[in-house]
Amino acid sequence: MVNNSIFNPETKTQRLRYFSIDIKKKIVRDLEKNLHSVSDVCKTYQVSRTSVYRWIYKYSSMAKRDQKQVVEAKSDTKKIKALEQRIKELERIVGQKQLAIEFNEKMIEIAENRFNIEIKKKSVSKASSGLDSIDPSTASK
Repeated sequence: MVNNSIFNPETKTQRLRYFSIDIKKKIVRDLEKNLHSVSDVCKTYQVSRTSVYRWIYKYSSMAKRDQKQVVEAKSDTKKIKALEQRIKELERIVGQKQLAIEFNEKMIEIAENRFNIEIKKKSVSKASSGLDSIDPSTASK
């Protein structure tokens, strides 16, 4: 038996929607002002991205003046703001850590002067290669 989608109750039917020119122009103006993103318009009005871009091309005031319009997704704007916020937070943390380091160094200096003991090493020791503890006579065996 042939599987006919007409008789299948689970198939979704696609509605044809007609929007007035005024509504299309209003949507395009909102997009130009970045009040909505293209994906928001698609979800809200249940239209395809192609239709929205067609409206932009047809009704945009910038298209008539031969200007290019960049439609930036809101998610990009949110992402940029979130990254800027993260940078500020990390700069604040670095500042706090720098203060803590300076405080600890000052405390070490005060303790060294008060108790006449060397807490901080003054000279840097030669880094060990790990071979110093191996006896050369047994290494070749």
